[in-house]
Amino acid sequence: MADSSAAETEAERGETGGDGQRPPRAVVGSHRIEEEMFGRAFDKNVVKRIWAFVRPYRAKVIVSVAAVLVFTATQLLIPLIIRYAIDHGMTPGGVDRPALLLAVAAFALAILVNYGASYVQETVVGQMAENVLFDIRRAMFGHLQRVSLSFMDKTEVGRLMSRLQGDVNSMQEFLETSVLSVGDIVLLFGIVFVLLWLDFRLGLLTLSVMPVLFIVRIFWLPRARAAFMAAHETNSVANGALAEAIHGVRAVQSMDRQQVNFTLYDDKARANLKTHLTAAKYAQVMVPIVDSLTGLAMAVVIVAGGSMVLNGRLDVGIMVAFLFYIQRFFDPIRSLTLQYSVMQRAMASGKRLIEVLDVRIEVKDKPDAVVLPPDMDGSVEFRHVTFGYNPNQPVLKNVSFRVNPGETVALVGPTGSGKSSAMALVHRFYDVQEGQVLVGGHDVRDLTQESLGRQIAMVLQEPFLFTGTVLENIRYHRQDASREEVIEAAKAVGAHDFILRLKGGYDAPLGERGGNLSLGQRQLLSFARALVADAKILVLDEATANIDSYTEMLIQKALVRLLRGRTGLVIAHRLATIRGADRIIVLQNGQVAETGNHDELMRRGGLYAKLYNLNYASFDDIPDAELEASAQSESRT
Repeated sequence: MADSSAAETEAERGETGGDGQRPPRAVVGSHRIEEEMFGRAFDKNVVKRIWAFVRPYRAKVIVSVAAVLVFTATQLLIPLIIRYAIDHGMTPGGVDRPALLLAVAAFALAILVNYGASYVQETVVGQMAENVLFDIRRAMFGHLQRVSLSFMDKTEVGRLMSRLQGDVNSMQEFLETSVLSVGDIVLLFGIVFVLLWLDFRLGLLTLSVMPVLFIVRIFWLPRARAAFMAAHETNSVANGALAEAIHGVRAVQSMDRQQVNFTLYDDKARANLKTHLTAAKYAQVMVPIVDSLTGLAMAVVIVAGGSMVLNGRLDVGIMVAFLFYIQRFFDPIRSLTLQYSVMQRAMASGKRLIEVLDVRIEVKDKPDAVVLPPDMDGSVEFRHVTFGYNPNQPVLKNVSFRVNPGETVALVGPTGSGKSSAMALVHRFYDVQEGQVLVGGHDVRDLTQESLGRQIAMVLQEPFLFTGTVLENIRYHRQDASREEVIEAAKAVGAHDFILRLKGGYDAPLGERGGNLSLGQRQLLSFARALVADAKILVLDEATANIDSYTEMLIQKALVRLLRGRTGLVIAHRLATIRGADRIIVLQNGQVAETGNHDELMRRGGLYAKLYNLNYASFDDIPDAELEASAQSESRT
């Protein structure tokens, strides 16, 4: 066919989403589909779910809360010690040495306890937060490894990475400051109580500035919330544009789009800067207000308290204690204001983390699932299979065929005919809506996914290599494979020579996705990996689509070794590569159009013969009417 294999993959996966194929992936930077950026300041459902991760470390929580309360108690006690030293240690008649020494000893003890409590709290809370975040990351990673591909089809990688990193970091900030919030609240009410206890009238007069703060907060909160939301959203847009440009850098440079893309990104970055400056303004506006109110309260104490001291109605020690308490009074208010924003971000982040953890696993083992026996015959059968990524728009319609043990069967057909979808069903990446897919005579839905995966090796059009050495990549499917088995597999598929030329040979580290290798070399490694897996069924999905003729020759030789004694399912646009298949199944519009070997299908002159001629015969040798009719037939599919 003239269509590229990339087009096959794109159409068959339904990137457009309008033909009943696979739902479209979220576009990188498509902030319009991003979830609500900010949630409620306190969401009990989120707290309940996060507490499930905190519960194993509740002893650390209790210790840290106790340490915070002790720390807060020393903060309340120190001004009272100073008051005692002034009123009892330094009397008009002279210095009362025993009282002063007692005050100094009490002060030193309070400082030591204060330091110890602060150290314990910081250490224990830090350890607890790190452990909780570790458990959350493990839970999310483990869950994402098992979620159905239907979820991954609809979710962009950048958003998942944001949740695993950014949202988890927001939870870390919340966990580390939430215990401090307990101390701030206790300190705030403790100072109010002590002020009123020391002198009720002066205490009320000092606290008279508080209504101003509450009025300011009433007007500040909604505006600050809107500013934080806007900053978060523009940040998401800018990051999405950055990720898109990085992933598509080859296309950008090939089309000389650097300046255009820079201008587009510059607009998004400037909008991000503007919203962050606004958010910063609202985040910092409370600091000078609180500082001003602190100065105002201290002025009230000095003027009113000073006159009361001169009139003999108030001890000097009490007035000094008032000044210390006022300095500390607005600190927890300032801290709680900042922690409000932290909590709000944490509730939104927690909600998004929970949404990932709650993604339903659609393809999972039955409670009574059986293990596929290692000595199964390797047969594959489709019985009246109907399947669609959107159940209302099936990709495969009542498809039935059988692949016998040790037989090599090729699936061919126009773009979007359902070839790759059929292969995905064999591995049970998806479940059928109707009918059955059987492997070794067992319905794949009745088997454990682990045992099914051990018996099926897949080589895809785009070979995916992982960070690590050549050796580790080849035995990725079978970790217990020996070095000798790996080398033997590499020799069998023609990869041994180029591996030895790498610095380090089989221990040579590979770049991201094997970027330091050519596409053909990466594909040869994926063939070696499939051989080491020693599976009964081998699935080749466009495995030779993007490689040169020489590498294809090597792979054709490797295929002879790979398929020996195995059941082979092959998809190939280069129809010449599957001429030697035992049987060829031609799919059209999700249905079996014809079946037979190459010679039989060519004699029939049907769809397969037309596709083959379109690819491998000279266009000059094909009558115009036949060429046009074939092209129109393919376009209708």
